[in-house]
Amino acid sequence: MDIQFTDREIDVMEVLWERGPSLVGEVRAALNDDLAYTTVLTILRTLEGKGYVGHEQEGRGHRYFAAVKQHAAQRSALRRLTSKLFKGSAELLFTHLVSDQKLTARQIRAMRALLDEKSRKGET
Repeated sequence: MDIQFTDREIDVMEVLWERGPSLVGEVRAALNDDLAYTTVLTILRTLEGKGYVGHEQEGRGHRYFAAVKQHAAQRSALRRLTSKLFKGSAELLFTHLVSDQKLTARQIRAMRALLDEKSRKGET
């Protein structure tokens, strides 16, 4: 499944992933930007139309919930990024990440451990 979000949609999805099912006003209050209630509602309805969000009736309102897992969205975004900007090469993406980031010694050790584990398991 190819999952794609606009920047605003990602902001709303992050609220749902972190807070769980929420009313429009709760989503709005959790956002960093001061968006109008109707703007947040429109974003939620758009996400619902795409199948990424669902809702349950609660009184006169709706409680919206994420219909896709954050991990699935991350994997989809990473596949798309790798495909579009790195010629489908995970190695090129990894090389770019490592060379362009200021990584701590702990982060480098964690990456090495992950690569070693994948190598031992023979994962490709």
